[in-house]
Amino acid sequence: MPLSYGFVKSRIISGPKMKASRRKNETQYHQHFGLRVDGAKWDVAVNVGTNDDDDLLQYKLVYDFHHPIIQTLANAPAGSQELTDQTALPALDFFRSDILSQTGKWRDSDVMDGSEFPEPVASLRRLLTRAKKKKADVYVFGRFYTDGDGIHDTHMNQGSTGGFIHRGGDDGNDHNDVWQDGALLIDFGEPQWVAYFAAFDQQLVPTDELGNPTEDAKPIGA
Repeated sequence: MPLSYGFVKSRIISGPKMKASRRKNETQYHQHFGLRVDGAKWDVAVNVGTNDDDDLLQYKLVYDFHHPIIQTLANAPAGSQELTDQTALPALDFFRSDILSQTGKWRDSDVMDGSEFPEPVASLRRLLTRAKKKKADVYVFGRFYTDGDGIHDTHMNQGSTGGFIHRGGDDGNDHNDVWQDGALLIDFGEPQWVAYFAAFDQQLVPTDELGNPTEDAKPIGA
């Protein structure tokens, strides 16, 4: 079954602060910041990369993002918006929608070392700091926390292998899905919207109807 997915619209009230999360073979890094969502303080975890040069982050940081979705988002009320089981925009699917059209090539992240200097950490930190200062509307797409108030998995959420393979009827906490990709968008006022999209080297595309890699799938940046 699909995981709980959607987006939140709010303004930054704290952060950003980088935190590390140790996984089996790597350490993943996230930029965390706080939003006031539906009367509660929410934690947001935005993926920025890993310390494993075999599983780098691929990202797009688009400072002139243009797409009809921005009007939909601008008209949305502040708060959390549930998009689970949706199969059309504003739910995001990097390959079943045109959300990535005219956003340029994927870039390789630096290998993370825990500091604020590698990219895209440095650029995102400046961007989020500016958004907080300007009181800009921030939109975060991803999966809602199962414990507490927050949103994470702000990256492509399909095409993974191993323990992330989606099997029909699976209600596990972390598996592939279609129409559940994550992203960060910031409205700095017309005409500037900024968008951040991310995926990992080890996520493969294209994907099938469950979000699993097909037999001919390749890394997203290949």
